[in-house]
Amino acid sequence: MTLAVDLIKQHKRVMISRFGKSDNIKGLTQVLTTLAPLVLLWWVAVRSASAFLWVTAGAVLLITLFLLRVFALMHECGHGSLFRSRSFNRTVGFVLGVVTGMPQYVWSQHHNYHHWDKYRGPYSTLSVDEYAALTAARQRLYRQKCSIAAAPLAGFIYLIFNPRFTWIKGTVGLVLHVTARKLARPDVSLREHAASYPCRYWKNAREYWHMSWNNIVLLGVWVLMCWACGSALFFTIYLLSVSLAGGLGIVLFTVQHNFEHAYASGSERWDYDAGAIEGTSFLALPGWLNWFTANIGYHHIHHLSANIPNYRLVECHAEYQHLFRDVARLKLSEVRQALTCILWDARAGRIISVAEYRQRN
Repeated sequence: MTLAVDLIKQHKRVMISRFGKSDNIKGLTQVLTTLAPLVLLWWVAVRSASAFLWVTAGAVLLITLFLLRVFALMHECGHGSLFRSRSFNRTVGFVLGVVTGMPQYVWSQHHNYHHWDKYRGPYSTLSVDEYAALTAARQRLYRQKCSIAAAPLAGFIYLIFNPRFTWIKGTVGLVLHVTARKLARPDVSLREHAASYPCRYWKNAREYWHMSWNNIVLLGVWVLMCWACGSALFFTIYLLSVSLAGGLGIVLFTVQHNFEHAYASGSERWDYDAGAIEGTSFLALPGWLNWFTANIGYHHIHHLSANIPNYRLVECHAEYQHLFRDVARLKLSEVRQALTCILWDARAGRIISVAEYRQRN
């Protein structure tokens, strides 16, 4: 254990007690100052499409940034840190999940593994041995998948395609399973038959119904928007902005843990505080991008305690910055290079770049 991690363990409890306090007014202000401009930008984008395409293009870029902020606030609700009230976090989180297209409750349950186990994110980081076992073509595909160029496609799959596809596929499988089991065992209730359905998309009935209501409400919004502004225009703006926002979010999220020699231990030896200090980067973003990402660049503090809300991260970092000297500091100009660090050296317990892997082999 390094000195920095040891010091963090000594000071963490006091740090959390000081800054791990949510404020309903600040949380609600953040939500309103995000959703209200988003609605206005959609109005501008639709109204200007017939005569001023450059205005529509500018509005789409801004919609992309506001969607990024919506996702960041949804992430906070999943941790229960945006508001003091658990029910308020869940209600607002559901609304924000509809806006981003992501079933918030189900996503947050899966995301918790990211904090309590070996890093898992939108991209599954292959181990050195797993990468070596791939063919040259599949290695090339893996590298391309983790690139900036592929990010918008990844955003489309992550936020638009997968949440709809998995729900439909899982629901069809559930209906077929329950029907077959009911015909074979009519004396058993439908609920019991449904509970016996093996599905990797949800873990229990609660997750399924959260996923279902997210999709039902979202599809209803799609229908209303198509009626209000036309299907072609709506889906052009929607698909572009959501895919770009998802891609940008995936890139920023990835480099918060995938950088040169980042700590990445196996589950059996995982150290929570070492993961925060040595396995999480501090993204030094410009102020305007910090706002659109809800300060998620201060990711090292977020991983020390997800109870610290985004509007207290900057103050916490400023007060305890002497404890964070060993945290990897990344600039925007270094993001592309960090995205080449996509291999897990399980023996050394760290992330390495493809270039370092090639030098060894």
